[in-house]
Amino acid sequence: MVVNSINERLENIKFPTSSADISNVKRGFYKVAGLPNCVGAVDGTLIPIIAPAGLEEPAFVCRKGYHALNVQAVVDHNMRFTDVVARWPGSTHDATIFHMCGLRQHLEDNNLGWLLGDSGYPLRPHLMTPKINPGSVKEERYNKAHSQTRMVVERAFGMLKSRFRCLHKTGGCLPFTPEKSARIVSVCCKLHNVCLERNIPLIGDILIDDTLINDDVVTISQSIQTGINARATLIDLF
Repeated sequence: MVVNSINERLENIKFPTSSADISNVKRGFYKVAGLPNCVGAVDGTLIPIIAPAGLEEPAFVCRKGYHALNVQAVVDHNMRFTDVVARWPGSTHDATIFHMCGLRQHLEDNNLGWLLGDSGYPLRPHLMTPKINPGSVKEERYNKAHSQTRMVVERAFGMLKSRFRCLHKTGGCLPFTPEKSARIVSVCCKLHNVCLERNIPLIGDILIDDTLINDDVVTISQSIQTGINARATLIDLF
């Protein structure tokens, strides 16, 4: 099977581990809007699939009312996928997926830097989120820099779905089981990285991915003090 063969042979979704690679990613993100210590931008996107059979079917109905996978991805400053989790039903919240992923534990244990996430994620020392209701010029500047820098993951999803229209709602849905659909998503992310490496141009404009709109704001009570302190120090830079 083609999908399985590509997945087995192509291993190009790798989070940076060497000091040189991590420093390169941090420099790339810093050039965008002056945010230091950033090692990636994280977000989730909905991939429409056919309704699965069995008792698990309701779990795949996403907040927009159709059956989907909620796929989490981390990208670097070049829109390259460095971590992809493509196995959760569409009703699963982004924060839950991140809490359960191995990358979260890796970042906690190794203090490599932080990811940038939207307000649907909890504030952590390794995950910087926007300041809700900013009350000072510094906080407004921080939010602007955060948004400009994190936009790279939204553009990556838009480019991915433009290249592989089967992942976008305008292409219908993946008519396969959740397990096979997840493998297809992984293959498309790997091929996206290949296209970036080989400078293969995108035909047409980048699609707008409306599945990224997240109305579920994580409250401050779900943040931890070390995360609050880390973000406050970052805000002071602005």
